[in-house]
Amino acid sequence: MTELQSFGLRLVDPHAGAASRRGGAGPSDHKAVTIDGHTIMVPVHTSSAWDSPFLADAPDATGHSALKRGAIPIARIEFPKQPRFYSMQTMDGVPYGHIATLHGADVLATTILQTCIRYESRRKACKFCAIGQSLAAGRTIAHKTPQQLAEVARMAVLLDGVRHMVMTTGTPPGDDRGAAVLVESAFAIKAALPPKRDLPLQGQCEPPDDDRWFERMKAAGIDTLGMHLEAVTQPVRERIMPGKATVPVERYLSAFEASVKVFGRGQVSTYILAGLGDTRENILSMCETLVALGVYPFVVPFVPISGTPLEDHPAPDAGWMKSILEPLGAMVSKGGIRAKDIKAGCGKCGACSSLSQYES
Repeated sequence: MTELQSFGLRLVDPHAGAASRRGGAGPSDHKAVTIDGHTIMVPVHTSSAWDSPFLADAPDATGHSALKRGAIPIARIEFPKQPRFYSMQTMDGVPYGHIATLHGADVLATTILQTCIRYESRRKACKFCAIGQSLAAGRTIAHKTPQQLAEVARMAVLLDGVRHMVMTTGTPPGDDRGAAVLVESAFAIKAALPPKRDLPLQGQCEPPDDDRWFERMKAAGIDTLGMHLEAVTQPVRERIMPGKATVPVERYLSAFEASVKVFGRGQVSTYILAGLGDTRENILSMCETLVALGVYPFVVPFVPISGTPLEDHPAPDAGWMKSILEPLGAMVSKGGIRAKDIKAGCGKCGACSSLSQYES
């Protein structure tokens, strides 16, 4: 799994299973692949994937494919099916798939605001981000309303058995940094769920200036919180994400401490992209600090996205990733904040990193 996420995967049948995802916020150019019952997101549209030693044959009548390394079959895999809710549209005529998408096998994911004050400036934009690509291509809309999100979430639960939901957002102007749209969206989604059915929610945004937003998000129905460092050292942050780096690491750490008091140990997480320039020691040192605070450090191999300034940046070596994930798995296990105990979100899903496979 670690090697697949570093090298990517060539597909004999690119249309197998649910559609792969191009552009957008967060990880992209991936396809969901299930191996031994565990679903991971594997790069399929990147330059490294085109040269990958891994090849997936076309699925057979049971929906399974042979995964090969070179010409040698090494595993049986399958691709999650296209969700039924994708065939529907909202009351105001927007396709459900433009509002939220299936991630992994059973996670609903949405970017509430498909615009960002960082992305709108070349000087400030995160060099790995493609949040504007899917909007420009007409595959989504700029602002998903609470009503639209509630409608899609309800049907995804009823039709496809979605088990939790990730709500991220581009950063808007203002000192709440997206917390306000997360609050109004969570209220609407929770109110629309069928009787006796819950959909645990993760909200993701930059740290708001006012820590009281954590209480508001919790009260609105957000179960877990993600505030993503991406890079852990200031020089790398300033080089790779100059706008976001104006919010210093120290503010993230103080926000983590405050938010853990609200959401609980292990219910606050951060996304760390390994391979942007931070050393193994940098990453593990930061992870040690985060685990001590009660924050789950979700370390993910950086995957270059086509059309971004880093599209030719190499993905990290699988051996190097293992040298991080193996001790990190032991670290989070010892700290009592394993992926399986997270209520919702990226860490619980685990599709973008094989970290959970190293946890004991």
